[in-house]
Amino acid sequence: MNLIILSDTHGLLRPAVLELLQTADAILHAGDINSQAVVDKLAAFAPLYVVRGNNDKDWAEAIPHDLTVTLEGVRFYIVHNKKDVPADLTGADVVVFGHSHKYSEERRGDVLWLNPGSCGPRRFHQEITLMRAQVTSGSIRVEKIVIPHEVP
Repeated sequence: MNLIILSDTHGLLRPAVLELLQTADAILHAGDINSQAVVDKLAAFAPLYVVRGNNDKDWAEAIPHDLTVTLEGVRFYIVHNKKDVPADLTGADVVVFGHSHKYSEERRGDVLWLNPGSCGPRRFHQEITLMRAQVTSGSIRVEKIVIPHEVP
């Protein structure tokens, strides 16, 4: 299964991101979407698992704060802010979060912690990133995708 993991789009789906989404079997979005139009566009590509971020206000009341989903035998816990991850992660294989706009992959014990960074508007001279993951029979392999930013 080809999984696209992204966060902090803040209303912007770049052409390079849209191109990658064409290959997705499923999409995980860790919040700060900023509009229903972005949710609808993402959902048109593949099954979408999305959580609400701190910038997702009234329009996003129906979107959950956190979500647990199992894909190809890998159990994902998704939340926007790492600070909101519960202490008890029993059964979780992967934690997906966003908020900081900084890409990270970290293994803590048996749990893989992933922040795809931000592929929305560029902030603080940070890279524009997302993740592509191959999920097969209970295992996951993650690849960092850097989207070149346009120079004005």
